[in-house]
Amino acid sequence: MSIFKQLRILFLLLILFLVAAGTWLSQWRSTSWDKPLVVAIYPINGDNSARSATYIEDLSLDTFDDIETFFVDEAEQFRLALKQPVDIVLGPVLSEPPPEPPKNRNPLKVMWWSLKIRWWAWQVGRDMGPPANIQVFVLYHDPETSPRLAHSLGLQKGLLGVVHAFASQRQAAGNNIVIAHELLHTVGATDKYDPQTNQPVFPIGYAEPDKEPVLPQEFAEIMAGRVPLSDTQFRQAQGLGEVMIGEYTAEEIRWVR
Repeated sequence: MSIFKQLRILFLLLILFLVAAGTWLSQWRSTSWDKPLVVAIYPINGDNSARSATYIEDLSLDTFDDIETFFVDEAEQFRLALKQPVDIVLGPVLSEPPPEPPKNRNPLKVMWWSLKIRWWAWQVGRDMGPPANIQVFVLYHDPETSPRLAHSLGLQKGLLGVVHAFASQRQAAGNNIVIAHELLHTVGATDKYDPQTNQPVFPIGYAEPDKEPVLPQEFAEIMAGRVPLSDTQFRQAQGLGEVMIGEYTAEEIRWVR
């Protein structure tokens, strides 16, 4: 093997190491909880509809107040030293949506998409701001023409989320559950429901798994999003007032050491 080829391989390995180290450092900082995580929410007209445009025009920080309140209340329950874990800021309205994930789960295509969306999000933060630890891109849709939405996601690598939401004041509380759920994905929380049935998984998907009797539950675990009523029945949580961070999720995000 030539010296030039050896140097090229060494250079590529160095780049990979620096990228991996940077990713690990960002993830570690995001769960150190020594200061509030600044979360920038970027509204996007997801269906180019007039209703979504009008709804976005009326958005303000007040729309997302209950997300901050939720994290404050839950942090108090877990006796976190940091009183306000999350600080929501509102970014500018974006005209361009993020790159869409591949329709199939081909690993190479998923990897390429992950790199593209992280690069895209970095450019948005660099060019448009505001400075933030986590970026959440919220694509709004007219509920009359889009009664069912695409799957939302949160990436720990890249510290970003993509949320599909309804352009409806009546559904704003439900939108905020999804935003909080995906935000928690970015700091290491995992889903706690059966993807085939959407049924919360016992015990990790129950807000109060030690409750007697265990069913029906009164609250939803944030990473399950649904209130278990029986072994086969559940209902969607209507707002963050009906949602809790469970012990398992708290461990994943390093609220419990």
